[in-house]
Amino acid sequence: MFTGIIEELGEVVSIEEIGDSSRIRLRGPVVRDGARHGDSIAVNGVCLTVVDSPEQLAADTGEFSADVMAETLHRSSLGELEPGSRVNLERAMALGARLGGHLVQGHVDATGRLLGREPGERDKDGNLRWEVLRFSLPESISRYLVEKGSITVDGVSLTVVEAARDSFTVSLIPATLALTTLGAKAVGESVNLEVDVLAKYVERLLESRTLPNLPNLPHVPDRAVGDTSGENE
Repeated sequence: MFTGIIEELGEVVSIEEIGDSSRIRLRGPVVRDGARHGDSIAVNGVCLTVVDSPEQLAADTGEFSADVMAETLHRSSLGELEPGSRVNLERAMALGARLGGHLVQGHVDATGRLLGREPGERDKDGNLRWEVLRFSLPESISRYLVEKGSITVDGVSLTVVEAARDSFTVSLIPATLALTTLGAKAVGESVNLEVDVLAKYVERLLESRTLPNLPNLPHVPDRAVGDTSGENE
């Protein structure tokens, strides 16, 4: 599990195609520090596994490798990465740590595209105080979005400002613009989207309103609550 609070803006070092999958090498000294073989790191919102050996990880390179299978390449925007691409990086959350964003699984539900950027107010020095970004919203996940709800865009936990049928908007503060890939995202570029998993659980529960089959229980005679008749017979 992740929180959607990006720890580091990393970079793709190399991509090796292995059949219909790929091995991607990334530079990210912050998330790489203390990483072990098998650890989970979210790359642009996609949960990937560190595959370097303990010997490779012992070298202080600030880099790590992860395998990306064909299904992930098909369902996310990771297949569009190339050496030099910037990526959002986050280590799996530690039990007991503060949940600064919201519960993020690192399982991409769909991809969208940046439709537009609308600059907001500027301070007295001319610096942008916030910016509104609009993204396309696939019909398959449209029902999960609500205004003021949460969504993950390229691994960044964001609050939905407007939830339309085929698009949504978010407002980004300067820190988010500077510390994530969203600050430099160009109109038309794709992003990974993950909706709040709680919404999907609620939907699933509402689809199954009947009680599950219960195990056979011993027969209990019908008796009104408080009825003590026959106890001394």
